[in-house]
Amino acid sequence: MKFKQLLLPALLLIYSLQLVAQPPRWILVAPGVWKALIGKPEAYNLLTASGAKPFAAGLEKMGSVSFPFDQAELAATISDGKTSLRFPLDEDEQLYGFGLHFQTVHQRGKILQLHVDHYGGKDNGRTHAPTPFYVSSKGYGVFVNSARYINVYAGSGVRKDSKNAPTEKDRNTDKSWPAHPYSDAVEMLVPAAGVEVYIFAGPTALDAVRRFNLFNGGGVLPPRWGLGFTQRVKSLFTDEEVAKEAAAFEEKGYPLDFIGLEPGWQSKSYPGTFEWDKNRYPEPQKFVNQMLAKGIRLNLWINPYVSRSAPFYNAIKPYTASHTVWVGEIPDFNIPAARKIFFDQLQKNQVGIGVSGYKIDEVDGYDHYLWPDVATFPSGITAEQMRQTYAMLAMRYTMPMFRNQNKRTYGLVRANNGSGVSFPYVIYNDYYNHEDFITALINSGTAGVLWTPEVRASKTGEEWLRRFQTVIFSPMAMINAWSSGTKPWSYPQVAEQVKELALLRMQMMPYWYSEFAKYHFAGTPPFRGMHLEPGFHAEVKKEAGSSSLEENPYAEAVLKEIKDQYMAGEYLLVAPLFTGQKTRKVVLPKGKWYDFYSGEYAGDGEVLTIEPGLNKIPVYAKDGAIIPMMKPRLHAPKAGEKVDLLIRFYGTKPSQYMLYDDDGETFNYEKGDYTFHQLKVEKNKAGSLIGTISNAPAGKPNTVGNVTWKFMTDTVK
Repeated sequence: MKFKQLLLPALLLIYSLQLVAQPPRWILVAPGVWKALIGKPEAYNLLTASGAKPFAAGLEKMGSVSFPFDQAELAATISDGKTSLRFPLDEDEQLYGFGLHFQTVHQRGKILQLHVDHYGGKDNGRTHAPTPFYVSSKGYGVFVNSARYINVYAGSGVRKDSKNAPTEKDRNTDKSWPAHPYSDAVEMLVPAAGVEVYIFAGPTALDAVRRFNLFNGGGVLPPRWGLGFTQRVKSLFTDEEVAKEAAAFEEKGYPLDFIGLEPGWQSKSYPGTFEWDKNRYPEPQKFVNQMLAKGIRLNLWINPYVSRSAPFYNAIKPYTASHTVWVGEIPDFNIPAARKIFFDQLQKNQVGIGVSGYKIDEVDGYDHYLWPDVATFPSGITAEQMRQTYAMLAMRYTMPMFRNQNKRTYGLVRANNGSGVSFPYVIYNDYYNHEDFITALINSGTAGVLWTPEVRASKTGEEWLRRFQTVIFSPMAMINAWSSGTKPWSYPQVAEQVKELALLRMQMMPYWYSEFAKYHFAGTPPFRGMHLEPGFHAEVKKEAGSSSLEENPYAEAVLKEIKDQYMAGEYLLVAPLFTGQKTRKVVLPKGKWYDFYSGEYAGDGEVLTIEPGLNKIPVYAKDGAIIPMMKPRLHAPKAGEKVDLLIRFYGTKPSQYMLYDDDGETFNYEKGDYTFHQLKVEKNKAGSLIGTISNAPAGKPNTVGNVTWKFMTDTVK
């Protein structure tokens, strides 16, 4: 009996030590950015893996603001070696983010596990970029800096001690009984005895996203050629077949800036040797030079798993994981020796001879081919943490190869995570749902990543054209023909329309390049959802759920999502159509909008029902839009090349736009070697609109040739 009497208090004491409340203490670390250290955060996290450093000048320019909500409403608890976080959630608040989702934009009410993985067809947190960052419609953002699988309860749980507890209702008699009672918190569970948390103030949701991007180094600024057109050729193509395909593009008048070589460029792949196949590419240096002479760069497919046949296999083996991927050794990129061995091979045989970039494949999942969580790595970083960050490590350590040559790169990757904002890589995958690709493009704006709705193949010419229309208005205009062998002209009935679109992509390069400059210098995502656009409030509308209780006994009204239209840069609203659609609705934000192609007035804050026909993707320009364009061409301008501009203006409102200019290829812009030309439209004394462009300061880049203004809107509406 005495033993039991002593045991009970001891157990209670142990339990009390396990459950430790941690009131966060918030420290201002940058304008509008606060950090709290809860418990004992792990040394390895997303920021340390990416090596990201805040872009201080951009954050300073945004200015100081107040903490976005009552700090007393934030709570943290450490129990059983795990950290629970609790953030306030108002009843009328909507949430966006938590990574690269493909089917949903609104995340309130979701239960997710943020886990790097190939997307499996369901928005459950397992995705290519499960960024632990969310932004609120109230105008703030939250980032949990952990390289762990984080469980998220985004307004789904109801505490009994809640200050805003929902009212109990009788389902038998009360038709307003909700299947999901109001939850006043976002809760997260981090499987670690401490974590680092950041709060990003607004005042708008877009401002919070901008601060997040700037804190993680600012968005990528691709080389100009990266914003041109790219074709990934069939896997086992030879150098002669690649050259023949490039020649066909030129002969037929289709633009082409870089070609992707798939696994067959290597002597072995899955796992890889990372050396050129001597039969398909007998003289790599000569081949690369020939392509560069034609204005075409090469991008090489890799996955980082090393074959026993690789020339550096024996050297790198001591620095690899306990498990393999497709029988290939997994280099531990957290070990400097492993990085040197692996990337020295790429530098010597590829980048050093003029290869311009990489496609980094299979760094995401599925579980059945990636390493299991029981795997060990020689650096001591856990398999879980490596799963969450391996893609970032692979991207990060390709960068010195290009920096050493002072040449920018732009490539593809299968995964990313929080803090990977500045890496010059665009996410792609093997999923191929067109509608979901557009939803992913929308969500990329709150995930700190870039995503491409690539084109591979289609069942009909209509589908081919519809898909092609959307890649033109995306971060990378790409056909991925590694298996299908498709070309832009593979569907003759729409070949001319596809050519027109591809050339439009090239014409708009000054606009795209300036918008990516904003991504870098100001943190503004170049492609983003309507919920980040001022004057857009469609999310408050509701639509009924299932009307059949037998079919769904917990049916209820849901908030309407807008997941099929998006903003492309500062001024353009893109509203794609999908195969089989003849008409669609477009929700315009408040303010006047104009048809991109004709300049005709379209509407002001209303819902349009349009029937654009097959040949055009609906695009609208906001009042005051200034869109700098150039003549259609087959390749991006060379470094320092003068380019004549045609600048379109839409609407009647005086406006200005900053046109970005640098050499288009090097990192010299990081040393201040760039120019922002001010494009300005104002009324003269006679009341007519006139456009002007500022000169480049002495000694700064200036690739602007002759300038012509085109006022697209003829009449005042």
